[in-house]
Amino acid sequence: MRIFRFLLAALTALCFAAASQAAPVQGQDYTLLSLAQPTEPGKKVEVIEFFAYYCPHCNALDPDLSTWVKSHADKIVFKRVHVSANGEPMAQQRLFYALEAMGNVESFHAKIFHAMHVEHDRVNTDDDAINLAVKLGLDRAKFTSYYNSFAVQTKVQRAIQMMQSYQISSWPTIVIDGKYVTSPSVVGAHMGGGYEEHGAGLLLLKVMDELVDQQLKTRH
Repeated sequence: MRIFRFLLAALTALCFAAASQAAPVQGQDYTLLSLAQPTEPGKKVEVIEFFAYYCPHCNALDPDLSTWVKSHADKIVFKRVHVSANGEPMAQQRLFYALEAMGNVESFHAKIFHAMHVEHDRVNTDDDAINLAVKLGLDRAKFTSYYNSFAVQTKVQRAIQMMQSYQISSWPTIVIDGKYVTSPSVVGAHMGGGYEEHGAGLLLLKVMDELVDQQLKTRH
C-alpha cells in the first residue's frame, strides 16, 4: 500500500510539473462560456467558485483553494456561489448566505465542511441549519433573523439564476473573468496514471494561475 501511494504521489508530481510547463489548453484544461458573463470593473480578475457544502469534492478542494485565494488577494476578486439542488432552494444555501450576510463566512466555512463530512452532521432542513450554526457558536436569535431575512432569500434566488447563466451542471466549478470554466474533474481527466482528487486539485490551481495571469495582462 505504501509503495502504491508513493507511486501515485510521484505520478501526480510529474503531471503537475508537466502542467507547469505548458499553457492551459481550451477543451482540455478549460472551456469557454457560450455567453460571457459581466464582471465587476477594476484591475483584479474575478474568480467564482460554484460549490455545495454537501459535496465531498468541494470539501476536498477547499483547503488548497482557500490557501490559493489568500495568496492571490492582490490579483483576484474571489466569490463563492452555493449551488441549489434541482433548481430548488436548500437549507445549506441559506446557511451559507446567512453567514455571508453576517460577515462570518471565513470564520465558519471550513468548520461547516468539517461538521458535515467528518462529524456527519446533517443539514437538510432549516432547523438543521440553525442548530449547526448554534453548535458552532453563533447566537440562535441573531442567526435565525439573518437566515429568514429577505436579503438571504434574494441571494439564494440569485445563486439559482447564476447556475443557469453560467451553465453550471457539476461542482466544484471555477469560472474566471466571466468566461473561462474549469474544475478538478476537467483537468484531472487528463492525469497520467489515473484520477487522484488532491492531485487534480493542484493541477486545477495551476490552470487557474495561468488563466488569471493571462487576464491580468489585458488590464494594462
